[in-house]
Amino acid sequence: MAEIYVDVRGETCPVPLVEMRKAVRKAQPGDVIAITGNNAASKKEIPMAADALSLAVTSIEEQDGTWTIKIQK
Repeated sequence: MAEIYVDVRGETCPVPLVEMRKAVRKAQPGDVIAITGNNAASKKEIPMAADALSLAVTSIEEQDGTWTIKIQK
């Protein structure tokens, strides 16, 4: 199992979502994708997109306006 890091701080929609999808395509089943960003809309959209792709959101953490969402493929 690998962990894939995607840093989209400073990016606005749809870039974080596009980068998340790219990482999901590269990931193997069981891999964890950790997306870090600071765009409020993306913080809502990424878990919804993960849900639509039948992926598990394992954690959402936020500190000082920067969030990290972990998704397992």
